Amino acid sequence: MWLCRALKVSRASFYRWRNPAGPSPRTVRHENLVTAVTGLYEKEEGRAGRDQLTLLLNAAGTKVSAPTVGAIMREKGLRAIRTQAWKQTTVQDPQAKTAHIENHMLDDQGKRDFTSTVPGTRLVGDITYLRTGEGWLYLATVIDLFSGMVIGWSMAAHMRASLCTAALQMARNHGHLSGPSVIFHSDRGTQYTSDEFQNWCGSNSVTQSMGKVGVCWDNAVAENFFSHLKTEFYHHRRFTSRLAARTGVMEYIEGWYNRRRPNRRAGGAAPLTAHTTYNPRRQQPLAA
Repeated sequence: MWLCRALKVSRASFYRWRNPAGPSPRTVRHENLVTAVTGLYEKEEGRAGRDQLTLLLNAAGTKVSAPTVGAIMREKGLRAIRTQAWKQTTVQDPQAKTAHIENHMLDDQGKRDFTSTVPGTRLVGDITYLRTGEGWLYLATVIDLFSGMVIGWSMAAHMRASLCTAALQMARNHGHLSGPSVIFHSDRGTQYTSDEFQNWCGSNSVTQSMGKVGVCWDNAVAENFFSHLKTEFYHHRRFTSRLAARTGVMEYIEGWYNRRRPNRRAGGAAPLTAHTTYNPRRQQPLAA
């Protein structure tokens, strides 16, 4: 081994040169991670970015950090599909009777609180526009603040109040409204301030909540979902008919957003997972 000492080569390096054993464990792990990241990226059709891929891989048993996933994505030229979302403008009805509707999304200090510890109790909703070859398709949603899950939606060629009541009806019919203390927060659009919508809420034990006029943060949660819908899905396709757009939106919501897409409100899990694993006993304080 005098030659190794003279050349300042470690004994371990000498034996690896003399008896090559193939790629190192580090190299093998990297190659496996590359396969896992690229495979999942393709499976999710490019909708999942670095952080989402990291959460999905770890949930599936592949332990990896976000910087490593990001490095692999850069190495392979992978980027999550994103475009700038188009924002809508709310149309208000100056004759609407809303003096009795308060903002129930405030904490004891008067600060905004768009959180929930119990499914089906604190909800938000909004409307957006989707262009098709047959004209506009309007989408109304109901989102649970417990997990970010879209628990109700409705699509139509019009944006009358019935579009919004239909979305809440879906949430109710699927058992997503919990008890007599349900709060539904929206902007002050004409659909939500209409007599029809207010009567539906009153008849179904739903308390309406609205923020101040012109305060965009008061409905940011609902608009955030529309941003994801459009940047991850809608802006990357062309729909020749309303039916094609309806089908695509339903597949996005149920196939990806609710069942697969990691959501911070759900603790990094998919919204549906948070609902199915919810245990009310965990929310109760321990007895002294």
